[in-house]
Amino acid sequence: MPCGDATCTTRVNTLAGAATLLTDITADDLAEPDTAPQPDTLLPGPSAVASSSFSTPMARGRSTSGFNVSRNDIALPGQETLLACWSALAWLSPGARLMRSSAAAAAVFPSWAPLNNAILLTAHDGASAAAAAGQLTSVYADAGVGVWALWTPSRVTDLDAPAEVRAVGGFKRDTTTLVMQATLPPGLRYHDGVVQTSIATATRATDEPVPAADFEEVDRVPGLAAWVMVHDDLAVAGAWSFLHGTDCGIYAVGTIPEWRRRGFARSLMEHVLADAQRRGARTATLQSTAMGQPLYESLGFVPAGRYEEWISQ
Repeated sequence: MPCGDATCTTRVNTLAGAATLLTDITADDLAEPDTAPQPDTLLPGPSAVASSSFSTPMARGRSTSGFNVSRNDIALPGQETLLACWSALAWLSPGARLMRSSAAAAAVFPSWAPLNNAILLTAHDGASAAAAAGQLTSVYADAGVGVWALWTPSRVTDLDAPAEVRAVGGFKRDTTTLVMQATLPPGLRYHDGVVQTSIATATRATDEPVPAADFEEVDRVPGLAAWVMVHDDLAVAGAWSFLHGTDCGIYAVGTIPEWRRRGFARSLMEHVLADAQRRGARTATLQSTAMGQPLYESLGFVPAGRYEEWISQ
């Protein structure tokens, strides 16, 4: 279930055996360098903690990629950043949490439908996907979530190539998003028309023009930043970013249809990347649709894989 509009998509007791216990994690559990920049104001820990069903946490080693992965994992570039972003966004949504087992990582957002997504972490055949999906369904159901998306990672870098997983029982095939990455070059530009605001305002600005008087205060969540492009005192495009170590994830980039093809998305992206670089980022990652791919390629992003998405029925 993509997170954002057509320009760019953000978007258990056991899983496949008793050894794959699912546990709550936070952004702090996804290791990053001690030198990573931090905002001025830090929030206390998430209110949601592991329930008694998940009271025995998995061992959490610290790996250079952010967390331990098995030899069967396909950890696409930016995946650790994406998971950490979901965990940070849980601060802003009642009852939300990020949960992880050896088989899957699941973002559970009872009050924020587009963020109910799970990423398959291990084997990516249809049987493994169906087994994980069957167990995750109970997790989402317990949280009151009826519709959610299962993402299966792939090294394929062509959006039009056939799906690697052909069927997942109880799910229907949805969209495919292209994972793209870039090394940030020197000389990135800031733009006067770009304003920092809340995640809610930035999200709203991808669907409808938002008067400047309605802009909300910045969310004081570590790593998160939300932005809008302002034209004639209206926000006409929005995006948010998350800094995880030296990688910046860019999510939910969107321009209102009647303001597209005027360079607003490019100016917004350049500003967000310049700010990320100032805060210590050396790379950037995102998930793109076919519509956004030409823009991102022109900014130096290259395809690195894709997520094939399945929606629960």
